Amino acid sequence: MGSPTKEVMALMIPIIAIVMGIGVTMLIVFLDYRKKRDIFALHHKERLAAIEKGIEVPPLPTEFFLNGHRGPYTPSTILRRGLVLLLVGVAIMIALYNTYNRAYLWGLVPAAVGIANLLTYWIESRKAPRP
Repeated sequence: MGSPTKEVMALMIPIIAIVMGIGVTMLIVFLDYRKKRDIFALHHKERLAAIEKGIEVPPLPTEFFLNGHRGPYTPSTILRRGLVLLLVGVAIMIALYNTYNRAYLWGLVPAAVGIANLLTYWIESRKAPRP
């Protein structure tokens, strides 16, 4: 049986990992909220100043409504992600094949996602009108 210090550390590591993971996630959400609140407040002040001066009020930028997303994926983005994931999966399979017996099959997971992205790219590029 191990010493009491080792047993306490063995219990503390997962607890600290969970608490820190939740804490970091909450911090990210809070900072994102604060950034958006400040941007909306500044834009609101700008609009009020434009109304007071009689200037035409500019429309809201579309970036306000994207919620941090860049928009629809382009075919080049899908192709790049597909190739990266496929090659990562193949690299994992090769590395695990050389070290463990059957664990190399876990490399099929990112490889399958990469193949799915490549198929999406192929299908989307066939549907798109050619210039």
